[in-house]
Amino acid sequence: MDLVSGLFEAITASSTYVNAALFAGLLIFAASGEWIAERSGTINISVEAMLLAGAFTSAAGYTATDSFPVGIICGVLGGMVVAGVQAEMSHRLTADQFVVGLTLNILILGLAGFLARVVDLTTKTAPRWTIPGLSRIPLFGDALFGHPWPFFLLFLVVPLAWWLVFRTRWGLEVRASGEDPQAGDVSGIDVNKRRRQAIYFAGFTAGLGGAFLIFVQVGRFDEGVVSGRGFIAIAAVIFGGWTLRGTIAGCFVFALALALRLQLPNYYEGVPTELLQAFPFLVTIFGMALFAHRVRAPAALARPFVRGLK
Repeated sequence: MDLVSGLFEAITASSTYVNAALFAGLLIFAASGEWIAERSGTINISVEAMLLAGAFTSAAGYTATDSFPVGIICGVLGGMVVAGVQAEMSHRLTADQFVVGLTLNILILGLAGFLARVVDLTTKTAPRWTIPGLSRIPLFGDALFGHPWPFFLLFLVVPLAWWLVFRTRWGLEVRASGEDPQAGDVSGIDVNKRRRQAIYFAGFTAGLGGAFLIFVQVGRFDEGVVSGRGFIAIAAVIFGGWTLRGTIAGCFVFALALALRLQLPNYYEGVPTELLQAFPFLVTIFGMALFAHRVRAPAALARPFVRGLK
C-alpha cells in the first residue's frame, strides 16, 4: 500500500476519530481556560505544569480514596495551586510571566517525577458511558458519545467558559483588561485581580484536563504523560484567533494530527518514526505560521499592567 492509500485508510478509520476525540478532549480542557487567560491579557505559559500537576494529584487522590470524583477534585486543586503561583507572581508581584511559567513547568516536571517514584500510584480509567442512538452515528458517533464518563465534562466546561466571558460582568471586565487595561482601571476595574482570576480559571480547566488524562485517556501516571500538549493548547488559542469556536477547531485540527501519527503506521510502514513523532508539532508550527498574522490578538496581551503607565 502506498502513502496516499495508507493516509486515506487512516483518515477514514473510525479508530482515528476515537483517538482524535481523546486528544482533543485534553486540549479543549486546557485551551478553554487558556483562552480566557489570554483574553484578560496574559499568556499563561504554565499550562503544561497545570496539566501535569492535575494529572499527578488526581492519581494521588484516586489512590488514596478509590473514588473517581475525589480524584477529579484533587486534579482541579492541583491545577489551581500552580495557577495560584503563576497568578500571584505575575500579577501581584509583577514578576515576568514568561519566566514564571517556564520555571513552573520545569519545577512541576521534576517534582511530579520525584513523587511518582516515592508514592505507589494505582489508577485506572473510569467506567465507559455511551449515549444511546448518538453513539451509533457512523464514523463520529463512538468518537464523541462513547467514552469514560469524565469525557462528558467537556460538554459543561466549554459552555461555561463562553457564558463567563460573554454573559457576565466579570467576563466584560476580563475582556476590558486584555484590550485596554488603562481605560478599565479608570472605570473601576481591578485589572490585575481580573487577570489573576482568569489564570485561576485556567488552572481549574487544566486540572480537569490532568484528571482527564488519567481517568479517560491513559489510565496511569508517569512524568511524561503530558508531553508538550500544554504548549499545543496555547497554539490552539492563537490558531483560533482568540475566539472560543476557533480555539475548539484548532484543538480538533491538532488532535487529528496526533491521532494520524498513531494510526498511519498501521496502514503504511514507510514513514520514518522520527517524522511521525514530529508530525503533530510540525502541524502546530504550520498552523501558527499560517494564521497567527491573520488574526488580532487582545491589544494588551502579555503586557504587564502598572497603574498610571501606558
